[in-house]
Amino acid sequence: MNTARCPACIDDRFCTIADAVTADDIDRAIALGLLDFEAPIDVCATCASRVTALGIARNERLRALAARERHRARQARLAHRAEVRARKRANAAAQPSIVAPPLPAGAAAALARAKARVAAKRLPE
Repeated sequence: MNTARCPACIDDRFCTIADAVTADDIDRAIALGLLDFEAPIDVCATCASRVTALGIARNERLRALAARERHRARQARLAHRAEVRARKRANAAAQPSIVAPPLPAGAAAALARAKARVAAKRLPE
């Protein structure tokens, strides 16, 4: 009779992680190393379902962590954009309004003459 056990059966770490996943204690499983779990090769029929469950739990957690990281990165980008917009608004409010420079003397005289001609045409005779 063959009493050899599979690699998963003799791995205490695998057994404790599998027990935590089976008990739905994912925090404990993560603390024990669920995210670093690599499925052993050539497992017995008894351990095959546990290895599958660990693989599924690991993949779900990795997907959730990746989604959380994407969310945090997006929030950081949005906060940065809002900060840049607020800074631009503050700078625009702090700057004095731009006033057109005065006309040169010759141009001012020509404009005055043109206005006078228009005014003279509007007067009733």
